[in-house]
Amino acid sequence: MQQIISMLLGLGIFLLALIQPVSIQPVIALNDGQQLVLEAWTLVNEGYLNPQKLDEIQWRKQRQKALEKPITTSFQAYAAIDAMVLPLADPYTRLLRPKDFEALKISNLGSEINGVGLQLGSRNEDNEIVVISSLEGSPAADANIASGSILLKVNGESPRKLGLEATAAKLRGETGSEVVIKIQPPNEESKEITLERRSVDLRPVRTRRLRNELHTLGYLRITQFSEGVPEQVKEALQELSQKEIEGLVLDLRNNSGGLVSSGLAVADAFISDKPIVETKNREGINDPIPASANILYEGPMVTLVNGGTASASEILAGALQDNGRSQLLGDKTFGKGLIQSLTNLSDGSGLAITVASYLTPNGRDIQNLGIEPDRYLQLPEPLNPGSSEDRWLQDAELYMGANLDKENIEVPEPEESTEISIDNKIMENP
Repeated sequence: MQQIISMLLGLGIFLLALIQPVSIQPVIALNDGQQLVLEAWTLVNEGYLNPQKLDEIQWRKQRQKALEKPITTSFQAYAAIDAMVLPLADPYTRLLRPKDFEALKISNLGSEINGVGLQLGSRNEDNEIVVISSLEGSPAADANIASGSILLKVNGESPRKLGLEATAAKLRGETGSEVVIKIQPPNEESKEITLERRSVDLRPVRTRRLRNELHTLGYLRITQFSEGVPEQVKEALQELSQKEIEGLVLDLRNNSGGLVSSGLAVADAFISDKPIVETKNREGINDPIPASANILYEGPMVTLVNGGTASASEILAGALQDNGRSQLLGDKTFGKGLIQSLTNLSDGSGLAITVASYLTPNGRDIQNLGIEPDRYLQLPEPLNPGSSEDRWLQDAELYMGANLDKENIEVPEPEESTEISIDNKIMENP
């Protein structure tokens, strides 16, 4: 009889019935909430990148502690899962409630979402949530919400306490519903604004031609790596090539990532027959993922990055830099070198689990370190990327133009190396 009890416990079956000295009461089956907790525990146990971390926090004991709590509602099940993964100290391994999970899936499709059209960022020095830009044609744009405005309240709650992801989730909602926000515009007093949510076009790929007296350049901005982005980038590059551009400015600022597969496909458009990235899962380091022989654009290019360049966009930036394909201009990137899987749980919620880390082609692990640009640009950085007032884009144009001029000048090989001063706003990487 004791052997039977030991076998049941070894299989992870939770016994709610009391074990009497003489007889054993029937085992009570797990309810739906408890099954959900067990489902989440199993997924993390089988896929998490760092098994040593699971041992360190006594992962089996975390399951036991979670199931010992009363779980009769979805809310209690979600709270138990949150508490269970908290000791991992990994903000990217997390539970997404059904509404948040659905919004994330829609965002990954890259078409449109229901919301107010605010692109948000977290300011490093004080963790304030600030407005990066308002999407064109959105309720936020109609309300003339300026770049650089601090978001103080969303329906009475503090975005600084909520964090970036939860704040963005609260701004989304059904078309026709309203949200009250309090903002602090630059150099103005704070004010409350009521916005009516509606369908907002995400437009993850934007492009235009940059022309001056000397050169014609292409500008390609990618704000996220969603499902349709590789095809949109292909179409954009074909369109720019028809306009006979001499060089390209690729803008990855405030691109927080998205689908790794989309990031790899875009890297394939600029790199030929060279490694893009190397991944490492719990079994060890895999072979580098190479670019194909085909290339969509092989002309000169520079790439703009900043502290909002993260994850899949850092994979692309690292591949361009390590392969000598493009210099990076701007500021150090965010430093998210981890890859998550996203699994649909049985009740419609989702579980994100860190399953791999990645290294750049030269073997750099950028987790919590970021990627240093080849040239730093003058701070403070513009909060309106791609606009006519974007100083960093103007610096990138100057830098690209100077390089093109240098290539077009035929001079004898100098005895000593020389440097061309582009702009006093551009600083060499120290």
